[in-house]
Parts: sequence; C-alpha cells; structure tokens
Amino acid sequence: MSAVVPRFEQMLAALISTPSVSCVNPVLDQSNRPLVALLAEWAEAAGFRVEVMTIPGHPDKANLMATLGQGDDGLVLAGHTDTVPFDESHWSHDPLRLTEVDGRYYGLGIADMKAFFALALEAARGLRAAELRAPLILLATADEESAMNGARALVAAGRRPGRHALIGEPTGLRPVRLHKGVMNESLRLVGRSGHASDPALGNSALEGMHEVIGAVLAWREGLRQGHRHPAFAIPYPTVNLGHIHGGDNPNRICGECELQLDLRLLPGMSAERVRAALCEQVAEIADRRGLRWAVEPLFEAIPPAETAAEAAIVRACERLTGRAAEAVNFGTEAPFLNQLGMETVVLGPGDIAQAHQPDEFLALERIPPTLALLRGLIGEFCVK
Repeated sequence: MSAVVPRFEQMLAALISTPSVSCVNPVLDQSNRPLVALLAEWAEAAGFRVEVMTIPGHPDKANLMATLGQGDDGLVLAGHTDTVPFDESHWSHDPLRLTEVDGRYYGLGIADMKAFFALALEAARGLRAAELRAPLILLATADEESAMNGARALVAAGRRPGRHALIGEPTGLRPVRLHKGVMNESLRLVGRSGHASDPALGNSALEGMHEVIGAVLAWREGLRQGHRHPAFAIPYPTVNLGHIHGGDNPNRICGECELQLDLRLLPGMSAERVRAALCEQVAEIADRRGLRWAVEPLFEAIPPAETAAEAAIVRACERLTGRAAEAVNFGTEAPFLNQLGMETVVLGPGDIAQAHQPDEFLALERIPPTLALLRGLIGEFCVK
C-alpha cells in the first residue's frame, strides 16, 4: 500500500496503461479489477474509506466507492472505469501508454474518461475528513461502455452514495443536465425458404421486412411530430436503421431477416411504451403475411436523464464554468444516479468528438480549469 498519492502525471500514466475494455463480445471484454485496485490504493492513501463492490453475476467486474468524511448528503465525483475496444493499427501512438505531444495527452480512455479519476484525486489532495461538513465520494463504475452493469447494480442495491453528483464524461467543460435515452432493438421476421424459381414455394422474410421498414419510417415521422424538447439541438426522438441481414443466397427465398435499430428517446418517454408501439408496427405486417416475428432489446435500455434546472449542483456548475447547462444526445449513467435520489450533472474536460476514436487525446490546457472547478465544488458542498 502506498503511503502517498502519486503525482498527477503518474496516476494518468498508470490508468492509461491498465487495460479495462468492456464489450458485449466476450472475446474482447476485460476485467476492470486491476484499475479498481489502483484507484482503491490511491484513495486509501488520501484518507478515503474504500469499498470495492463486486457486480452480481460478473465476478471479474467491480464498482469502487471511496468516501472522505461523514454524512449522507455529500458530493459524488463519478465516472466509469472501462473503455471501448480499440485497433492499435489505427493509432499514431501506443494506446496503452500515456504520450504527451504538442500540448496534448494521448491514450485510450484519456478523455472518456480515465483522466477524470486522476483529476478528482488531485483536486482532493491534502483534504482531511475533519475539514469537511459533508463527505466527498469518489465513485468508479464498471461496464458503462457496454451494459451499464455497474450503475444498474447500484440501483438494484439501493446504494445512494451522496446527494450531489458530477459525472466527468467528456463535455468540453460545459455542464449538461439532460440527455436522451438509448435503445438498441432487434426486429426479426421468420418466413419459409424455398427455390427462387417459384415464389409459392416459400414466404419471404426479406419482402416482409421491406414493408416493416416502410412502417417504421412512417412511425418515426410520427414520433418526430409528436415529441419535442427545445433544450436539445435535435429536439425530437430519433430512429436509425443501422443493420440488416437476411437470407443466404440469391436463388433461395429468404427465410429469415433481422433489422437492428438505434432509438434516442427524449426525457419523459418510456422505453417500454416505445417498444410496445414498435411491436405493433411489426406484428400487424407479420401476422398479415404469415410470418413469425420478434422484437427484442440488444441491451437493456438506458433511460433519458433530466436534472432540474434549479438543482444546487446545476447552479454551482453554471456559476463556476460561466455556462448555462445544456442537453446532449449521448447517454451516461446520470439517470441511474438520479434514480437513487441524487441530482446529477455531466461535466468533464474531454470532448465527445475524441471519445471512441483512434488517437484519443486530452488538451493539457483543460487540466487547470478542471481542477479549479472540482476544488470549487468541493469547497461549496463539502468544506466547513
């Protein structure tokens, strides 16, 4: 166990060099426990009480909750420990080695969002529990990039870390209080294959899916007209037809076809109701054509998030950054923290344009204002 918290750059280098990919493909999926162990060691050295929580059903994955001080209404600095998979051949630098070039730090997860943990610990450097009127909590979760298993486990266990939360996802240091929900759905039709020379020998799932696509596009337009939220740059829900596969040979009637959709929901929209409406579109066509059908989620939906504009954490972040809180189209763990009775802002130094990209980087000029922001929040919500 180290006696002191390492220097900021040393923490960054260690975080980047510790692989923690999460992926729905088990071949690419990795444990996050080595990275959690690093954070636990540093947090303990800083005087935090540390709890490592195994994710039920996933023994190689864990959340970390580290607390400095006492009480229930503290400030939570939260983030996810995992990264997306990567292809090293597309990188100009070693993705698992912190590299500084031309005023930028490069490395896998540097923006999304490993650097935030080093920044949080640096901002808390030297703090003592006796100085705090409310606790400071560092929360590190598992599998945000795949199934949100870490955040879902917190909700299932009813573990409310604190009252005010800041998630350090890449927002370009702009506070975010709303984001859309995310659904990925599989639409499957099953007909009957047969020789292409005689249409009567089969029942084409591909032709059925052609009609389903038309119905989905019309339904999408109805969603667009019926749901609006002016806070978003794209103020309506979106439906993207992202993947389709059907049949196996041109001389066979297509016996099975699958279409995969991405849906982005506005706050106030329910994934269950949206899926039920989607099922109605598919069922009417499939039943009329004599096709079997299924609509199934590719992962459990990520709900939309909305934190009240008047929440204390929103107002504090707006004041400290000089920017009004915004809305974004990508999903985070904010709705899960809010379900636990917290008020959550998404705000971090990276840019979303860098996330999930080769040569992911964080500009060094973002580090001082991020530290000033975090110290300001700690002072406002935690220090006596």
